[in-house]
Amino acid sequence: MVSAGVLREHLVAAGLAGRVATGREESLRSYRLFAARDPRVLIGVDPVGAWRVPDLVGLMAERCGVSGDMGCVSGPDLIDPELTLAALDAFAERIGAVARRRAPVLLGTGHPHRLLGFYAALAAALSAAGCAVLTPAKGRCVDILTRFGLRTHSLDYVRGVALVREPGASARGGATGAHTHSPLPVRTALAAAAECGGPLPELVIGDHGWVCGAGQLGFDAIGLADTDDPAPFVAQAEGRVAVVVPVDDAARSVYYRPLTRYVLNRACLSQ
Repeated sequence: MVSAGVLREHLVAAGLAGRVATGREESLRSYRLFAARDPRVLIGVDPVGAWRVPDLVGLMAERCGVSGDMGCVSGPDLIDPELTLAALDAFAERIGAVARRRAPVLLGTGHPHRLLGFYAALAAALSAAGCAVLTPAKGRCVDILTRFGLRTHSLDYVRGVALVREPGASARGGATGAHTHSPLPVRTALAAAAECGGPLPELVIGDHGWVCGAGQLGFDAIGLADTDDPAPFVAQAEGRVAVVVPVDDAARSVYYRPLTRYVLNRACLSQ
């Protein structure tokens, strides 16, 4: 069992909150691209508002704790650990509610090297609670635009968590998957589930394109996001994503284990 106080200390010590590895320059670049409606940064969200760069800085200051000063253009970004804890409580509440209903869920990540363990533990706990952990479109091809051009990836599931594999990658690679922000994998999975007559997930849990793509399609979606990923926070502000947890999303995978224990305990799913 991890208390809020202990987790707060861990978040800061591990660099998951407080001063994080993401740089201010990187975040501002993402905000400028989002304001210009660059699909690489929209990651499945179709914003209703204008969302100029000052608007995005203000939103991210409110939801993450980054500096709201437009004159701050360099140095490490900041995440307020209190905002992370509050969002984790809301995240756990959604997890607990879907577990009590024994409703179907879909989990996916664009950061399999870092976050697979976090989501896999949630998948195991939800399955044990009676939820169907869905795996639609397994093996389906997904064409994703990368910096090397259009590449065909394959959709796979590891321990109940969806990820995509690069061309030529073997499933024997286990957790090895591609880093992607694309919403195409979740669209492919949800379309396949609908084509088969369901069930459809009552909750989608993930990051990047998984949470944004699902939320944009009207599914209840929750997930994690870093300071240079404004899309999930905009989607939350506009009512399309239910919960976004501000956290550094590229730390060592072991650092997320206390978050898993905290969420499962708060959701009354501790194993």
